[in-house]
Order: sequence, then C-alpha cells, then structure tokens
Amino acid sequence: MRLLPLTLLFLFFINPILANDFAAVDRAVKAYPNSFSAPQQLADRINRDFKDPADKARAIYSWIAFNVRYDLSEMRSLRDGRVAFTYSDERDKQLKLRKYNLDLANKTLRTGKGVCRGYAALFDVVAYLTGLEATTIPGTSKTSPAHIGKMPVSSDHIWNAVLINGNWEMLDVTWASGAVNTDSGKFESKFNPGYFFTNPYIFFLNHYPDDESWLPKDLNASIFAKLPLFYGNYINADYTVTFPQSGTLPSGYIVPLKFENLNTDKIAYTIGGGPLQIAEAVKQGTASVFEIPIEKQARGYLTVYVGHDCVVTYKIEK
Repeated sequence: MRLLPLTLLFLFFINPILANDFAAVDRAVKAYPNSFSAPQQLADRINRDFKDPADKARAIYSWIAFNVRYDLSEMRSLRDGRVAFTYSDERDKQLKLRKYNLDLANKTLRTGKGVCRGYAALFDVVAYLTGLEATTIPGTSKTSPAHIGKMPVSSDHIWNAVLINGNWEMLDVTWASGAVNTDSGKFESKFNPGYFFTNPYIFFLNHYPDDESWLPKDLNASIFAKLPLFYGNYINADYTVTFPQSGTLPSGYIVPLKFENLNTDKIAYTIGGGPLQIAEAVKQGTASVFEIPIEKQARGYLTVYVGHDCVVTYKIEK
C-alpha cells in the first residue's frame, strides 16, 4: 500500500490542544438570550462580559452554534455557494462584500437559521463589532465517502479565521452547531467545540481553501483527495488514527487499524453497508491495533466506530 508523504503522517499525531479552557465562556453564553435583534446587540453583550480576544471569539462561536439551526430547505435550493455582483475596483468590491455580509448576518440572526455562508457572515460581522479581525474563507469540504479520492475542484463551503495574538486561528461554526442525520434527513443540534481554534493540520482533514495561502505547510490538493473521510466526532477526540493514512484500501487485505491514546477497546466497523462487527484490540505501548479483514469480493466502504460514534470511513477498491 502506498503511504502519503511523511508530513501528513506526522499530522495524524497532532490533536488540537487549546491554550484556554473555554468552559466558563460557554456557560456564560448559554445564559444569553437565544435571539438578538441586531448583531450590535450581541456584540455589546460579549464586549461587556469578555475582554480577552480569544474569549470573545469563543463567545461568538458558541452563541451562534447554540442558537442558529442549519437551514436544509435553503441548502437544497442553492445551486452553489457563489455570490455574483459587479464592482468598479477593489475598494468597491470590498464595500459590496461587506454590505452583503452585513445583510446576510442580519438575516441569519433574525431568522435563527442559515447555511454555511450565513453562519460565517454572522461570525465575521459580530467579530468586527467586538474589535476582532476576522475573515471568511471559501473552499471545498470533505463530508461524504464519495469525496474520497476526489480532487477539491468545486467550492461548496465557507468558514472563518480570526486573528488572535498575531496568529490566524481556524474555526467552522456551521459544523459546530450540529449535523444532518443521514437516516432521518433532519438537522440535529449538537455543539462541537472541536472546530474552534482547530490545529490547522487537523482542520485540513475536511477543509480545503480556495486560496491556497491558507494551507498548512507542505499540504496540497492531492494529499487532501487521498485522505479518508473523518467525522466531527474524530475532530473533537483526544485520540488519533495513525494508520491507514490513505483513504483507499484494497480488498483481500487485513487492515491494521492503529490508534494512539485510545482509552477504550469498544471499536466496531461495517463493510459495504453490512452488519456492525466488533474489532478486537491488541495493545502496542500507547497504541491500540485492530485487525479488520476485508474479503476479496468486498466493495464499498469501511466505516469505523469508537463506542457509538462514527469516526472515519475508507473506500474499498479491488
């Protein structure tokens, strides 16, 4: 099996570690009203309660994630995420973008729902009003097993970066708010703190920016395409998957699925949509290895669960 570059191998050992404990910020924000009439009102409340820039950013992130629901009907009606308008020069372009973001932020706040562009616009506007420097970043997401092996050629998502102590920190408040249940097709609210100030190498697992200057060092579209599909439960976990690194596995192969710092032996998997099967663990120091046999005739996908949480999917090819 071909391995991905060593740089990518290294990133699998890196988990997002926050310098701050934001539990107190989250508790305070949960006591806020679940609606505000304007972004300025939310910004004023945050400015009153928090002085540290990172705490302000977390308060904005958490409030939006707690109170804005993903709008599935709008998502289904959108042909793509692009915005079209004319402008005379760069200044005119930036003014129109700012007005668009402000209008969209107001709409998202007023209705309590939106798609990724609305979430990102609301964060961007409130961040500005609290004195933070933030921006929106359009790009390609990796959200489906069908994306494994596919190059990031079509922009379909947008997220934020905020400047804290001279460093641009990545965050995705859309995915922090919950996810669509694949069985019911309905959005389920579930706060995920893992998409806040995420280590950029971890963030890269399912975010590829249109502007490649946002990429972590030595990463590129080819590496992104070859990655497995990692889910939000993994992004927020304190363990790492260290092997396999490639998102595509051959059939007729026993997969040595390897975790570092895994504190459970409750690992299960499905192959090709079949029944859930239990994997047996073998400890190797701090690593846990689970051997998963893929039969020669197997096709489709291998999906791995830690406890009840779906964490990673691989594509099976002959």
